[in-house]
Amino acid sequence: MDVLSQLSSGPLYLICGGIIAFVAVISLVFAIRAWRAGLAIGMDRAVLKKVVTSSASFSVLPAVAILLGVIALSGSLGIPWPWLRLSVIGALHYETQVAQGAAEQVGIELSGSAMTAQAFVTIALLMSVCIMWGMILNLFLNRRYTERIQRPQQKQGAGFGDRAMTAMFIGLVSAYIGSYIGAFVSGGGVLSFAGSALPLLTAVFAALAMALFTRLSKREGFRWMEEFSLALAMLAGMAAAVVLSLAGIGGAI
Repeated sequence: MDVLSQLSSGPLYLICGGIIAFVAVISLVFAIRAWRAGLAIGMDRAVLKKVVTSSASFSVLPAVAILLGVIALSGSLGIPWPWLRLSVIGALHYETQVAQGAAEQVGIELSGSAMTAQAFVTIALLMSVCIMWGMILNLFLNRRYTERIQRPQQKQGAGFGDRAMTAMFIGLVSAYIGSYIGAFVSGGGVLSFAGSALPLLTAVFAALAMALFTRLSKREGFRWMEEFSLALAMLAGMAAAVVLSLAGIGGAI
């Protein structure tokens, strides 16, 4: 049995599935408590049902992005581990980036054919250790941070929370685009366009799709798109990658 088959074996499904089931039960417990708390403060049952229905419906399409991440990582890390990471505390951009970086550091490509048991342990450990600090720091800094981001926005600009999120995403996007441009340049530029430009072109198409969906979400009748713009942009980028690959940009999928 190869390593990728072992990473999707029954014991791993049992371990990861048990953790996910525990988290799901805790979420259900908190949802029931929230319902009872709403009734206790006099909220109408019809209003509560509307909140539950709208929240559930607006959670479906954004969850597609998470499912896409599980599918993308399952080819190299099996299904149980990405399923666990992206179901509990992981984030799509974080998991893929750290997995890729860890694979490069152990000297392999992030693919099922190149995966070894030692490499998987290193990748899984790094993915877990790097993300736990958010929980640890929350114990000491969350109250002050929450108070800071809830301060009223300044008259001439956005508040701290908006600026922090903007800075984070600019840094994240710059890191990804920089890596794509670096791969394109180091691969020989125009001479190797077909082999190195696919990620860069995919990012461009996804960015254009995100800009379109964001613009549409500001119009009356398209407000619902605000919650779905990320997932839709990801789907548009993946579709563009498939079309470009079939057209010969970057080779076979």
